[in-house]
Amino acid sequence: MNLILRIKQIANQHFDAMVANRRHLHRNPELSFEEFATTKFIAEKLKEIGYNLQTITETGGYIDILGKNPGSKVIALRGDIDALPIFEKNEVEYKSQNEGKMHACGHDVHTTSLLGAVRILHELREEFEGTIRCIFQPGEERLPGGASIMIREGVLKNPNVESIIGQHVMPLMDAGKVGFRPGLYMASADEIYIRVIGKGGHGAHPHQNIDPVMIAAQIITQLQTIPSRRAKPSIPTVLSIGKVIAEGSTNIIPNEVYMEGTFRTYDEEWRAKAHQLIVQMCNDICKLHGATCEAEVRKGYPFLMNDEKLTENAKQWATEYLGAENVLDLELWPAGEDFAYYSQEIPACFYRLGTKNEAQGKTSMVHTPTFDVDEESLKIGSGLMAWLAIQELQTK
Repeated sequence: MNLILRIKQIANQHFDAMVANRRHLHRNPELSFEEFATTKFIAEKLKEIGYNLQTITETGGYIDILGKNPGSKVIALRGDIDALPIFEKNEVEYKSQNEGKMHACGHDVHTTSLLGAVRILHELREEFEGTIRCIFQPGEERLPGGASIMIREGVLKNPNVESIIGQHVMPLMDAGKVGFRPGLYMASADEIYIRVIGKGGHGAHPHQNIDPVMIAAQIITQLQTIPSRRAKPSIPTVLSIGKVIAEGSTNIIPNEVYMEGTFRTYDEEWRAKAHQLIVQMCNDICKLHGATCEAEVRKGYPFLMNDEKLTENAKQWATEYLGAENVLDLELWPAGEDFAYYSQEIPACFYRLGTKNEAQGKTSMVHTPTFDVDEESLKIGSGLMAWLAIQELQTK
């Protein structure tokens, strides 16, 4: 039996356990850097296979799977473990039991897939040379990003990891399919915080006030000139304001307006310049109208760069594993992802795992209260990771 068939056979044998693991994680979501029960569960499952989770942060750790000649090459697989502050609306038996918390970004799938890959690789450890480090990472959804902390604490050292592979659910793709994009893939992601401080009063006497609502409206519209008129057309750029709080009423102009938003792009020089422009524009508009302003741009995750060679190889290996009809090319994706920190350190490949099933009604996007997946995707999520890891170890 060839190696691909053996991997698929092991994945099928452990599919029921994978579904049970995923549903346990989905029922018991924990927010970023609070994943204590999740980490305990992961450690218990690894112990059953024969590994002790090496914790290097409060809730993050790794194991090393040693093949023959373990020092010949060291690569890594990564799964993130945290959930989001969302009230789940799915009426399923594995619905979140932690009110206001939900695995709405598929990290339960990522964790389960990595646990499944550990099982497969453990059974096949005589079939490959080198070491595969499996990283269970906290805090992907919250700055400064668990990846940056794990790297700082040495997750890519002792021994030095030479490359890393990660995957993420994609509800726009049918279960059974995966997608790859060499080079630039995901955007840097920064957070914008703005407070416009004016002078409130009666809505019937605006001349006696300094209206922060009107000023905030001007800021929102004028900020859009940064991506549309200040960015080079060749650099994709997104600026969105997603939160506005103006606690006035029909006849009350409030004293201040608070806003939050995001800025995303793919160029570090332009990114730094745009941060300056955002703050300057907010301050200038407020000054023009006699208001004051508190504007801050908090630097978030860098852009994610998929290593060209590793990603092209991974795409070819995925084609061998799944067939060409199930391996797709991805477009630029302006969401942020802290896997980008790994890609800034070593050659990295971050690909997408299809989870959609229209017949099952599994079509909602990530970060929504109705997100769910076709659990058949767990077979590919675990099996393909194991196959890619073994193939990467063999690459000189």
